[in-house]
Amino acid sequence: MILWKGYCSVHRRFAPEHVDRVRKERPGIRVIVHPECRFEVAQAADEIGSTEGILKAIKAASPGSMWAAGTEIHLVNRMGKELKDRTVISLDPSVCVCTTMFRITPQHLLWSLENLGEGQIVNQISVDERNRRYAKVALDRMLALR
Repeated sequence: MILWKGYCSVHRRFAPEHVDRVRKERPGIRVIVHPECRFEVAQAADEIGSTEGILKAIKAASPGSMWAAGTEIHLVNRMGKELKDRTVISLDPSVCVCTTMFRITPQHLLWSLENLGEGQIVNQISVDERNRRYAKVALDRMLALR
């Protein structure tokens, strides 16, 4: 295993103080955070889940339940709109936008798909064979956890 000091700027933004504040302001609220959050935030949360795990947990929750999610704001907003019988808010009231994910738009996806349909590969990423092989092992193992 190779470790490095990489991080997600959105998930890194959440702090234990956010957990304390939301619990004080909304007694009974459940806190769920992405595993890329700081260790102290994950320890203070009620649950930890991947993007899919967060979605599943909140969808499976009882109507009327309250959730503060420590993840990207567009996901939080989408859950709030889809699950109208639950309260879903961001753990950080200052909003956490992922500028990288924000660049993925329906228009860009359509452009990529149209190009593929015409036999043109755009923005191709090449990886050497050794890294490709190990990356595939990691992805296969991750997908096997489903």
